[in-house]
Amino acid sequence: MSKQKLEHIGIIPDGNRRWAVANKMNKQDGYEYGLEPGRRLLRLAKERGIKEVTYYGFTVDNCKRPKEQFLAFQKACVQAVDILTGEGADLLVIGDSGSKCFPKELLPYTTRTPVHGGGIRVNILVNYGWKWDLSHMKKDGRPYSWDISRIDLIIRWGGMRRLSGFLPIQSVYSDFYVEDHLWPDYTDDDLLKALEWYSRQDVTLGG
Repeated sequence: MSKQKLEHIGIIPDGNRRWAVANKMNKQDGYEYGLEPGRRLLRLAKERGIKEVTYYGFTVDNCKRPKEQFLAFQKACVQAVDILTGEGADLLVIGDSGSKCFPKELLPYTTRTPVHGGGIRVNILVNYGWKWDLSHMKKDGRPYSWDISRIDLIIRWGGMRRLSGFLPIQSVYSDFYVEDHLWPDYTDDDLLKALEWYSRQDVTLGG
């Protein structure tokens, strides 16, 4: 039985390209189908009393993909922020904002910003890299991700068993849950199963 109250969940929404191919689309077409699942998950997280949610948008390494895919997931991240700003949140977009890969539309959110009345803390990793995070410090000596709390539970869709550089500082004691089906096929039962699984873990944070 978990001894630690679950307050922060990390979301790795993988499988958009595989979903598109399985549905006879171009790979880049899958990203837009991952937008509504993100909204539904946030609403359920609020209902369940989760205080913070972090979504993995795209990494600096993802920028090496074909141009049409890069433009598609860049656009999807901008659309995701547009959607989430209507839900009520304290929003933070974090990533290498000095790079040409970072959407300029998201620059206003690179410091935590209350949107639509504020509320649950929502973080979106956009053009994020773990090496960038660990090697680039703010003027006060803190890493750029300092305003993101320790993550209790990371959930990855798409069946892959890897973190892919997801916030190495905050995930140091995270429990890791894998959902085999692809992110665009998200249902609320996915999150409920993950939360129930977490409640049965012996979370001691090393103690």
